[in-house]
Amino acid sequence: MDILRDIELLVRSRHGLIVIDTIEEDRAETLLGHVADRLQMPLFEWSRTRGLRRADREAGVYGTTDPAQALAHIHASSVDAIYHFRGLGPSLSNDAVVQQLKDAVRTLTRRDAVIVLTGAGLDLPPDTTRLAAHVRLPDPDTTDYKALLERILRDLAGRMRVKVDISRDDGLRLLKHLRGLTLLEAEKVLTRAIIEDGRLSADDIAFVLEAKKQIVEREGVLEYYPVEEQLGDIADLTGLKSWLGKRRSIIAEPKRAAEFGLEFPKGVLLVGVPGCGKSLCAKAVAREWGLPLLKLDPATLYNKYIGETEKNFRRAMDVATRVAPVVLWIDEIEKAFASSDGNEDGGVSQRVLGTFLSWMQERDGDVFVVATANDVTRLPAEFLRKGRFDEIFFVDLPVEEARQAIFEIHLKKRGQDPAAFDIDALVAATEGFSGAEIEQVILSALYTAFAEGAPVSTDTILAEVRATRPLSLTMAERVAALRAWARDRTVSAH
Repeated sequence: MDILRDIELLVRSRHGLIVIDTIEEDRAETLLGHVADRLQMPLFEWSRTRGLRRADREAGVYGTTDPAQALAHIHASSVDAIYHFRGLGPSLSNDAVVQQLKDAVRTLTRRDAVIVLTGAGLDLPPDTTRLAAHVRLPDPDTTDYKALLERILRDLAGRMRVKVDISRDDGLRLLKHLRGLTLLEAEKVLTRAIIEDGRLSADDIAFVLEAKKQIVEREGVLEYYPVEEQLGDIADLTGLKSWLGKRRSIIAEPKRAAEFGLEFPKGVLLVGVPGCGKSLCAKAVAREWGLPLLKLDPATLYNKYIGETEKNFRRAMDVATRVAPVVLWIDEIEKAFASSDGNEDGGVSQRVLGTFLSWMQERDGDVFVVATANDVTRLPAEFLRKGRFDEIFFVDLPVEEARQAIFEIHLKKRGQDPAAFDIDALVAATEGFSGAEIEQVILSALYTAFAEGAPVSTDTILAEVRATRPLSLTMAERVAALRAWARDRTVSAH
């Protein structure tokens, strides 16, 4: 209703040109129909195939499939109306079309008439942009999706038997996961999901997530990451697991959380020794919370052309917000936002950092950011300010109990019975090893045993341990400095 009032006010204020930024031009057309009814004005629609025609009539105005001719007709016409042009974007590079548009707009500002352009990312010349009032059509909200779902159920019930087998909370989750889809996309997904098995259930959320995956892949700035790990696959990190567990109910029961005064969590920054499970946590969070996992690879965003990197980054953030609720994983974030004076890359990293910080502070989408960093000293101070993330956790090398769990997890994962090994001896021998290093030791031992045609044993694994120099030895000074930095600045993940 707010957008309806805004457009009505612009028309009544004699703005000759309104630009509505949206990919849902059918929805914009419906909205303009409501405005025309409220103002008791005729609505004309233009398209390349049918030309200019009145919305309540089939026949178009002769010769107006050419946009310049259509605009010339409006310029010469005495009919006060709303003239809706969809699909005009490619013609805005044509000087004749642009000139006719400006001439028509200057005429309409003296009358009760307006030209409305709709489309995504319409690129008007600067002198034409100044003549326009720009409006962004809000994305559909939960109320819109709920009304759509109810209409689909009514329509399908007239043709087939439909069973509604979904709890209130799962219904809310389904509606929330629809966010980011246009109403047309949502209608197709929901209709297909219900028709396939004749029921509406929590299982239909999978159809919605698949539709979102296609959106992400189509944009090409984020990676839709397959999620297999669970929090149970991560040894230790009990502090982090407890923190995440307390917030899981916000995702499972969004309405109750909102009534309780809780907002969707912003995210966490995981700093610590490489190979200790930071990246694994991002995948596990998405799995446990039942959310899609998107991965942002900074290397894919950087472009040699001026302004393109920042544009790519904004697109990535827009996609993440559009398909929310999601978990956004940014691995080794220091590589994207390393602190520098801006001379190395012409200031690109600083501008991207500014964009990211603003987005973190002001975003309205349910995007939970899991950022990992191995060298936190390269991150600028403003990035670590309280409020950017909900919490900063430090992930250290695994202690004895954690190393025991790591051995058991990875042996079981590869079809080995942990009871057949001297786990205590393996734990004692791997003091200072990271989880990734322990996994690699087991893999190396399996390769050795396979090559020798013998079963893998404790001795085989211990031989690989002795042949491995862990990071805690090769980078001892760096690990010590990282621990010193984290002591009073972070919360232990253990």
